[in-house]
Amino acid sequence: MPEELYISVDVETAGPIPADFALLSIGACLVDNPSTAFYIELQPDREQFSAEALKVHGLSLEMLKKDGTPAGEAMQAFADWVKSVTGENQRPVFVALNAPFDWMFINDYFHRYLGKNPFGHSALDIKAYFMGQNGVDWGQTSMQHLSDHFLEERHLTHNALVDAQDQAEIFKMILGQSPRINRAE
Repeated sequence: MPEELYISVDVETAGPIPADFALLSIGACLVDNPSTAFYIELQPDREQFSAEALKVHGLSLEMLKKDGTPAGEAMQAFADWVKSVTGENQRPVFVALNAPFDWMFINDYFHRYLGKNPFGHSALDIKAYFMGQNGVDWGQTSMQHLSDHFLEERHLTHNALVDAQDQAEIFKMILGQSPRINRAE
């Protein structure tokens, strides 16, 4: 069985669903070494946007139209990075805080532009993992709650790379509390 390589991923988008709104930036890093990282900003591949989404992350659609990487090239660069950090006997595992949101954009874009997703067909959600491990309610899995608990109240910046690195730090601490991990040490 291949060893699992946890890769923390975060995205910023032009809205809530990939069918209508563009993926604007991708940040990713290794959970065990957040300085091994990937970041790219994409040219929007559709015009529709949510003013609320743009306000959250502050990325300029006009700037990205001019300076962003075309979506197909961006996804190839991300796939190449995933391959470069994944050892021969390793399997990359997509990890995110609120993975369903980030996953749907990444999976959609990988399939649309490359025909396959290097992470396979699944993702690991930090919120759900924390909820199951600690027996807390869903409301106690928000980034605010987790950052208060694990990051000394440091909160989301809505820069995809910085947020992926913060998520990696949180997940590494959560894994460190896992009885299964502790028994293996």
